[in-house]
Amino acid sequence: MNAQPETSRLFLALWPEPSVRHQLREARDLWQWPRGAGPVHADKLHVTLHFLGSVPTARLPELLDGFSVPFEPFRLDLGKPVLWPHGIAVLEPLSEPPELLALHARLSEVLVALGLQPEARQYRPHVTMARRAAGATFPETAPAIAWDVAGYALVESKTGDGGSYTVLHEYR
Repeated sequence: MNAQPETSRLFLALWPEPSVRHQLREARDLWQWPRGAGPVHADKLHVTLHFLGSVPTARLPELLDGFSVPFEPFRLDLGKPVLWPHGIAVLEPLSEPPELLALHARLSEVLVALGLQPEARQYRPHVTMARRAAGATFPETAPAIAWDVAGYALVESKTGDGGSYTVLHEYR
């Protein structure tokens, strides 16, 4: 019987600095959550660029280099609370900066070049605030969160014990 190679569950994300993370937590805490909702822990709040899934851990050195693409800093204004189907509560941007969409597209090209498959669905930038949140309510007005994005990150997601995220590399 062949042993399966060790894998890492990876994603590329905009990873907030502490001041933005604090504002995201405050915004999350303004929502009224129904019983059983699962608000996302503050240290996990982020904007996913690409979910990669399970990748052989042996490929990490190649991927760390491969995911370095030209990056132009931009401002992301988050402030549109939305309940998605299946009880996913998110905070969407007020608009999608062209630099964000360009970064997403460049990383899609890199994924293909590295033999990885980008997700087929249309990219919808957002911060997931909670799961199992059908029936949640959010404040009528809340200040937008102005995030001066200076880079992105490769992050590993560990399952079990509530899961944890580890930033493997920051790209600036």
